[in-house]
Amino acid sequence: MFDTLDVFRMANAMARHAGSRQAVVAANIANADTPGYRARDVAAFADTYAAPVTPDLRMTRAGHMALAGPAGSPRIIDSPGPSAPNGNTVALETEMFRSVDAKRQHDRALSIYRASLDLIRSSLGRR
Repeated sequence: MFDTLDVFRMANAMARHAGSRQAVVAANIANADTPGYRARDVAAFADTYAAPVTPDLRMTRAGHMALAGPAGSPRIIDSPGPSAPNGNTVALETEMFRSVDAKRQHDRALSIYRASLDLIRSSLGRR
């Protein structure tokens, strides 16, 4: 039931996006001293959520399962920035800000989900 409501689908997609961004930030921090490593980031949630779904899978028979909802993983992009003499573009301060932003986005998704669930409960008289 809850997977068909747009607000729950959006909150789920936002939480998955925040998790993906946190994973990319962690990889950037782990490679902060790797020569030639280029910092990466995840495309903005608004861009990924509004983008049409273009799955890599094809349905060649009627029995195949169709994808439902937004694409599974957001688009990872190169993050521009100055490079160190060894060619590394990771700035730990920037990655710390991105990590905090990803946590805020995840907390926002959970708040949206919780508030929507509370609204449904109170409309059913089950508060």
